[in-house]
Amino acid sequence: MNEILNMTINEMPRTEFDCSCGRRHNFSVHDMVIRKGAIEELPRVAAPFKNEKILVVFDQNTFKVAGQKAVELLKKDGFHLKELLFDSGDNILIPDESVVGRILQEQDPDVKLMIAVGSGVINDSVKYVTSRTGLPYIIVATAPSMDGYVADGAPLISAGYKYSYDAHLTYGLIGDTDILQTTPDDLIQAGFGDVAGKITAIADWDLAVKANNDYRCDTCVELVKRALDKCFSKAEGLKTRDGEALGALLEALTLTGVAMALVNMSRPASGAEHMLSHFWEMDFIARGLNPNHHGIQVGVATPVIARFFEEMKDILPEGTARLCPPHEEIEELLRKGGAPADPKEIGIGRELFHQSLLEGWKVRPRYSVLQFAKEKGRLEEIADKITKEIYG
Repeated sequence: MNEILNMTINEMPRTEFDCSCGRRHNFSVHDMVIRKGAIEELPRVAAPFKNEKILVVFDQNTFKVAGQKAVELLKKDGFHLKELLFDSGDNILIPDESVVGRILQEQDPDVKLMIAVGSGVINDSVKYVTSRTGLPYIIVATAPSMDGYVADGAPLISAGYKYSYDAHLTYGLIGDTDILQTTPDDLIQAGFGDVAGKITAIADWDLAVKANNDYRCDTCVELVKRALDKCFSKAEGLKTRDGEALGALLEALTLTGVAMALVNMSRPASGAEHMLSHFWEMDFIARGLNPNHHGIQVGVATPVIARFFEEMKDILPEGTARLCPPHEEIEELLRKGGAPADPKEIGIGRELFHQSLLEGWKVRPRYSVLQFAKEKGRLEEIADKITKEIYG
């Protein structure tokens, strides 16, 4: 029982076990390779599809750092490829209808596998399309920037609104630490911010269990906590692109994805801090602005949500408040890893910030500390107080 807690990350694919939570979990990803030089394993991981047509998807940045190498390796080994490159220029590629539609247009009838080379946008877009067309896909990770590599959800923009669509798990993950060391600083910050967000996500999950009778798997909670401990202990190395620190970051993001896959929902990784991030992102897009990276916003939102737990410690269920450290401690952790910790640093104005605290709970149908505050009649009072403390 709970065998997965005794496995290394590369041993976890195709795991099935009875869990102490009462459910039988399975992790159906076929292969995960996270190490130095891992991209050399791509032909082996894709070998079952060698005699089929493969669509490889990247953008202008991910092509340079990994896509070109991936294509060379596969062609040298005799694979039949079609390539799709997105060029967004100086703008951020948005995972919306145009991107998803383009991938679908380029999926010829004889394509039997897709390989996504990238991080959040490319991974989520390919994941969504292949889940709808019934194809497997492999992800070649180019940045430790988010936790969705081995999760089955696909957050996309539709008609200007952000939705998290049910999709499917990747067939295989390639995480080459040599490639990760080329990651731009802002994407490393995004990954670390996303990992920091698990602090309040776990506290939020506990609150939902006690106040809303939600299901929880303690094995998954333990899996995430272990990943966080390892990542946080090496946080300082992220600022110098230390290989071990970047590997620990990707491992933390991947293990969180494993936890999400085991329970078929994003609860182990996503709470009210993600709701604020989604709210800010949708506002930026609606105004025609490039949004911040998702994980950077999640990191900034995490100490904000920690303040809600602090403000309501007198009425929270027993034991919940202890799961969330003081907001000052989280801010210090973020800065240790080189990530922003204040909403003003990332262009979140006072009005948008205050509005997100009042309305962020509506973004996703998930019980959180924001909804708890609303039910207890404390939401407006706390939102006003936090906004004044941060913005003056």
